Amino acid sequence: MKNVSLSNSQPHASLSGAEGYKKPNILWIVAEDLSPWMGCYGDEVNRNHTPTIDRIAKEGVLFTRAYATSPVCSASRSAFITGVMQTTTNSQNHRSSRTTDGEVVPEELRINLPKGIKTLPELMKEQGYFTFNSGKDDYNFHYDRTALYDVGNPPDYRPGMNGWQGNRAEHWRSFTQDVWGSRPDKNQPWFGQIEIRGGKGGKCDMNPEDSVDRDSVELPPYFPDTPALREAWVVHYDNARGSDVAIANILAQLEADGELDNTIIFFFSDHGSNTSLRHKQFCYEGGMHVPLIITGEHPAVKRGTVVNDLVSLLDVTATTLALSGAELPDYYDGQDLFGSDYSPVAFVVGGRDRCDYTIDQTRTVRTDRFRYLRNFFPDRPMMQPAYRDDHPAVIDMHRLFKEGKLTDYQAEYWFGLRPFEELYDLEADPYEVNNLAADPSYREEILCHRSMLNKWQVETDDQGMYPQPVEQLRATFELWKDVPIFKDARINPEYDRFR
Repeated sequence: MKNVSLSNSQPHASLSGAEGYKKPNILWIVAEDLSPWMGCYGDEVNRNHTPTIDRIAKEGVLFTRAYATSPVCSASRSAFITGVMQTTTNSQNHRSSRTTDGEVVPEELRINLPKGIKTLPELMKEQGYFTFNSGKDDYNFHYDRTALYDVGNPPDYRPGMNGWQGNRAEHWRSFTQDVWGSRPDKNQPWFGQIEIRGGKGGKCDMNPEDSVDRDSVELPPYFPDTPALREAWVVHYDNARGSDVAIANILAQLEADGELDNTIIFFFSDHGSNTSLRHKQFCYEGGMHVPLIITGEHPAVKRGTVVNDLVSLLDVTATTLALSGAELPDYYDGQDLFGSDYSPVAFVVGGRDRCDYTIDQTRTVRTDRFRYLRNFFPDRPMMQPAYRDDHPAVIDMHRLFKEGKLTDYQAEYWFGLRPFEELYDLEADPYEVNNLAADPSYREEILCHRSMLNKWQVETDDQGMYPQPVEQLRATFELWKDVPIFKDARINPEYDRFR
């Protein structure tokens, strides 16, 4: 496979306007919560255990350094479905613009997209595409799902019922019958989103005999070695193997349906692993780094290419729309990865804000060698109350801390005050345990990354810098107040006014 920067490759610049050009079908296979623990990414544990993913990587373009905009589902999805950073559209807080499941969001709680911004499926429809979605939306803004998708809307759906999950890939046979049966013009190009379980149970699709040996993996130094933490770590390897099986099934069904030809496939995840702490909901590599492969018989997709440029899931949105023949909106934050004006970026930005009921805020800048983080609530430890408090791995962490059985680093990192800034040399320290922010020899790097983030926040009008409206905080409190974990824990003081 050829390692390149896409800026040195031949773009598809004028393909959409060429005589006889046929618009390709475009399929997103979106895995939930899945890190790139696969053979084609050099993972030794799963080498030879993800054959389908490895094959489509060889047949297409593999991006080694693709990043989500947020390490949590709804914020990341809100960004890649609009092509705009979630912090610009005020959709950065996890599970916003919603009440309890099945209720329509009242007017005063709705977060509306800024004027002029449309979702990608709506823009694809304007390009003549038939659209469908077999999985969840989970977008943190008010929308009408029927305006986005021609197929994939539950019978009882009403605008404002966002977060709907619906079918998944295991129902692909019956779902595609609805898709192909509802498409009036069989020559009409289509854009579809298919959800696979990924890190949320992808191993269900695998052969149990192919499961990873629990004693064969090495835990990172930020974890104590307990059965629960080892299980959480190992399960994600199995989830990657199961995801491979799910993708194989989708591709086989597409071929059987005669829909594989002229289809470009994007495989990616909304963020990193959810099966262990410090990944999902945290702005380190484990939460932000995702797989991204683009494959298909199309002049823009150069077979056997490995791209090491820093790219964002916002680039997936831009590339998808560009392949439809549309001009990119001027508000898009990403770029067409195959466009004539593509240029590698110096950094990508990510962010974490309120997740469920846990109020927090972190921004991160990933450059070629370093990851910089800024924690805006350093007084709140990594182990502040959160949705996973009843998970065995979290229970183990609290128990070992009380018993004094964590290493000095683990005790300070998980239960001490967080630094306002963190800087990690990812080449020398891939586990991100040696914080260089206070090291005088890295002063220039800190100043550079600090400046990058400051400028970016101002230029993009980062909405996380403004206080959350009281009505949104109250809605969050009302949504979680009867959940035992929320009731029994010392939750953020912002909720005290509602108790």
